[in-house]
Amino acid sequence: MTRIPAPPTHLLYLHGFRSSPQSFKAQRLQAWLAMHRPGLTWWCPQLPPSPREAMALIDAGIAAWPRHQMVVCGSSLGGFYATAVADRVGCPAVVINPAVDPARDLAAYIGEQTAWHDPEQRFFFRPAFVDELRALTLPRIRHPERILAIIAKGDELLDWREMSARYAGATQHLIDGSDHALSDFDHHLPTLLEFLNLCD
Repeated sequence: MTRIPAPPTHLLYLHGFRSSPQSFKAQRLQAWLAMHRPGLTWWCPQLPPSPREAMALIDAGIAAWPRHQMVVCGSSLGGFYATAVADRVGCPAVVINPAVDPARDLAAYIGEQTAWHDPEQRFFFRPAFVDELRALTLPRIRHPERILAIIAKGDELLDWREMSARYAGATQHLIDGSDHALSDFDHHLPTLLEFLNLCD
């Protein structure tokens, strides 16, 4: 597996639909970095339901980051966003069970939704958000060589074959079994860290 040339100094992690910075993958990665790379800048923002607003928040948050020293990671819808960010700024990305066509898939979720980590929190997924997702969808991934796609064949929500085809040309870590949440994330964390040139 190829790795990026130099260890990054800044890492952006983007959570999925209905998720939050409390995502266990985000928590596990942040804990590892705090122990082994305490000088690295970590940011995992709570993303608003509106894709347009989410990207505006991300753009503002990384505006001063060094483009040649940053990386972005994302899971599910966060993987879709991470792909868009990587395309915009030219940085490497790691995507975990990335949403390939969220405009298509999330059209079924228009209406009131509950937050995964706090069901007391509710938000409304508006029809306009589908159009915002469509506007963010890249016709093609221009630099797949900068991307590691971690894809679980056991994903119960997304088709692994569609994910693999979308990220053709990227480094792919295909997992037999597992699930959409990548519940066995700890087993695959070393692959992510090696690609990002973070492990010793």
